[in-house]
This record gives sequence, structure tokens and C-alpha cells, in this order.
Amino acid sequence: KSQYADNTMIVLWGDHGWHLGEKLRFRKATLWKESTQMPLLVHLPGMKSQQECFRNVNLLDLYPTLIDLCGLPSKDLDGKSFTPLLGQPDLAWEPTVTTAGKGNHSVMSEKWHYITYAEGGEELYSMEKDPMEWTNLANDKSPDLEKVKAELRAFLPKNEVESLARSKNSEESGKKSGKANDLTIKPRRNLLELK
Repeated sequence: KSQYADNTMIVLWGDHGWHLGEKLRFRKATLWKESTQMPLLVHLPGMKSQQECFRNVNLLDLYPTLIDLCGLPSKDLDGKSFTPLLGQPDLAWEPTVTTAGKGNHSVMSEKWHYITYAEGGEELYSMEKDPMEWTNLANDKSPDLEKVKAELRAFLPKNEVESLARSKNSEESGKKSGKANDLTIKPRRNLLELK
């Protein structure tokens, strides 16, 4: 209701998900939907009512979207403006990719979630029939599922770079502040005992 309402865009997002026992996991850092998805709300001047959009976009898409909405010159960026979805939330849309280190990728569409791992593993889930991702269909060799995997593989990054090494300064400051990770916890944790 302020004097700026007619020329202010609001973009609100939250942190990505957090496992609380799903799939015997705790915390984040997986490529499953529970860990990679997050809330995103956009309000533009002139919007009169709420509309929901179930298309998948990426945080990399925010900057190109804001450039587009502000009418600024476009730039060569990794993200893609999702401005069209703000007017047509049911518009067909490409899957989005999330990366967790070299070779570890998630390709998510409305119907499918495909995950690849650097060591060669892969997972495929039907978002319509299995939204909690319990049944991995990646090893099913049916022609229909092989076609789905091939279509989703087309969105995987063509070029990958090595992960950046942690700087010596960040490691030293972690030691000084007492915030260094306890590397002994994960090997000692038995997830099968979480019942």
C-alpha cells in the first residue's frame, strides 16, 4: 500500500529443502527433490490476484528474469528468463538442472526427475506417480523409459569444470573460530539405526 507499490517488484525465495529422515537422510546436499526444491514468489506491479505455477525454474534464472522485467539490455548468461511464466503459468517449459559438483546433476521436469552421479550411477523418478522418489526406474530398460532418460540427458551440462578447492584462508578461519567441520561424524553415523 506504499507509494512505491506501482513500480516495485518483489521476489521472495527461501533456502532449499532439508531432509528430516526422508530416504534415511538428514540435512541437505542430495540431488533429490526434497533437498533441491525451494519456495519462490514473484509479485509485479499490476498483479491483482495470486496464480500458482508448477514449472521448474532455477535461481540462475532470477537475474535474466529481472533484466527482462526491467527492460534492460540482455546479457549472455547461464540462466533463462522465466518472464513468460509470470503471464502464462501453465506454459510448456524446459526442465531445470541442479549441479552438486562435477558429474553430479539433477534434471527436473514436471513429470520426471533424472539424476546422474560422477561415478556412473543414475536415478529416474516419476513425479506424477512417485513424488517422494521411492522407486528408482533408471534400470528399467523399457523403450519408453529409455526415451525419457535420453530426452533428459540432453539437458546435462556439455562442459564441466573441476570443483574449486577450498581456500587455505577459509580452512584456517574455520579452525580459529571453532567452526571447522567434524569429519568424524559422517563415518560414525549409522542411518539404519534411525527408526
